Amino acid sequence: MRYKRVAVTQYGGPEVITIIEEDVPTPKAGEVRVKVLAAGVGLPDILAREGVHPETPHVPYTPGWDLVGTVDQMGKGVMGFELHQTVAAMPIHGCYAQYLCLPSRKLVPVPVGLDPAEAVALVLNYVTAYQMLHRSAKARAGQRMLIHGASGGVGSAMLQLAKLAGVEMLGTCSARGAAVVRELGGIPIDYKSADFVKEVHLLTGDGVDAVFDGIGGDNLWASRDALRKGGRVVIYGFQSKMRAGRMASQNEGRHPFRESAELSWYIIRNWFKSGRKSMVPYSIQWLMRLNPAWFRHDLETLLNILKQGKIKPLIAARLPLDEARRAHEMLGEGGVLGKIVLLPNGYVTGKIVEQVDVWTTQAERTCSALPMMEKKGH
Repeated sequence: MRYKRVAVTQYGGPEVITIIEEDVPTPKAGEVRVKVLAAGVGLPDILAREGVHPETPHVPYTPGWDLVGTVDQMGKGVMGFELHQTVAAMPIHGCYAQYLCLPSRKLVPVPVGLDPAEAVALVLNYVTAYQMLHRSAKARAGQRMLIHGASGGVGSAMLQLAKLAGVEMLGTCSARGAAVVRELGGIPIDYKSADFVKEVHLLTGDGVDAVFDGIGGDNLWASRDALRKGGRVVIYGFQSKMRAGRMASQNEGRHPFRESAELSWYIIRNWFKSGRKSMVPYSIQWLMRLNPAWFRHDLETLLNILKQGKIKPLIAARLPLDEARRAHEMLGEGGVLGKIVLLPNGYVTGKIVEQVDVWTTQAERTCSALPMMEKKGH
């Protein structure tokens, strides 16, 4: 059996993304072959494609941090899973594919009945927001906080989770994203037409308890100015280095640790500033490695919250695997509202269509098949 996957053969822009076809992999002992139903597209994928993210694999490689899929085949010694069971994982690369073999310990069961596109949004974006809110910022009901890029994947997740925690959220966004931010319970601040530091102090008086900054660079000083005394900037990215979906510093040479070193320098300089305001870095992959139980617990918690209908991931686009390049172009252009998701094994007018295998009993077919979505014209 043959399958498709995305390949990045050299570092660069979206044009380096290609689709290749090869034999389906066979799981080794302790591995599970996952049929990928949904793969998330995020900024780390773009940074890796540019060759500047600390987690950048050597070329050639298949991008994709997070996935939701079904157990397709199990290697020797795998226990605790069943064929066709829905699972989630964050292997950091390899998810832009129809099939992927992963160690069974990296898989998290997904409750029955969830939309795979919505479930995959939890793996990277919502876990990031949840951990920054509760583990980095130590959020308490009644606090006020600010997130940059509030209408994006992590931002929209943060707004929903903060509302559940009783935290009042302000969010910078474009004028186009303001309605989304407001609908999700946040207070929008148009970063193009207003000074967000002044707006924060007008709205709060003494500033916010925490700022979640995925922009980096000198924007960190402005985020610090938006804090009240004793507040905290949680740093989780460096979008300030991006220009039209490319790294602005690409002509200086690519190095995956350049931005991390620069971030450390900002944190060190902050120690010598007054006001008892702190800056702390957040990295979902390092926290997952240092404490994998936290990652599993937090993802399971979020999946259950989604199952209860208390959160609703904002899906910006559902695209077939063949449009991975377009997905990167869209994200690089900016203004994406929510999460872009690739659907490697089924796509009909924006809805997932699971191609159900022929199983032995009608009961299995009835319980496990996803409903066929009615085709609608665009």
